[in-house]
Amino acid sequence: MAINRKMGRPSDQKLAILRSLSTALVINGKVETTVARAKEVSSIIDKLVADAIKEKDNFTTKDVTVSAAKLDGKGNKVLVTKTSKNGNKYDTVDREIKTKTVQVDSASRLAARKNMTYWLMKSHDAEGNTINPVNKLFDEIAPKYEGRQGGYTRVVRLGARRGDGSEMAILEFV
Repeated sequence: MAINRKMGRPSDQKLAILRSLSTALVINGKVETTVARAKEVSSIIDKLVADAIKEKDNFTTKDVTVSAAKLDGKGNKVLVTKTSKNGNKYDTVDREIKTKTVQVDSASRLAARKNMTYWLMKSHDAEGNTINPVNKLFDEIAPKYEGRQGGYTRVVRLGARRGDGSEMAILEFV
């Protein structure tokens, strides 16, 4: 017995469709597609949200020493003139050492993130900023559904498409 629907496509095309629909759903919160595709994406997203809820707070923080370039008031790097042993002068970037607090994921959270990056692709918003849907899943969506026991998406049927009569639906977060 097959695990996934075939959807009349080769497996690479089918996976590309499911990944793009999953990404669009996480970024936009709603997507319009066929009923078969909506049901497949719904099962994928429900599993990803359940993993995100389970691993939401499973990390530690650590202080790391970082060397960064000094910046002036305009945001440009500060240059310092130095002289080499043989008398040549050259400009170098002046650097400062800072301590920065970083987040260290546990092994299970890292595995969940890896699974999510398989299904969700980085995307861009209207202004051209890069959006990482995995971070959005952990930071925005998982806290919203923390007390819920499954059923994070809903499929609303719209009726037949005009061109080919295919049954259409809206897939959205509850």
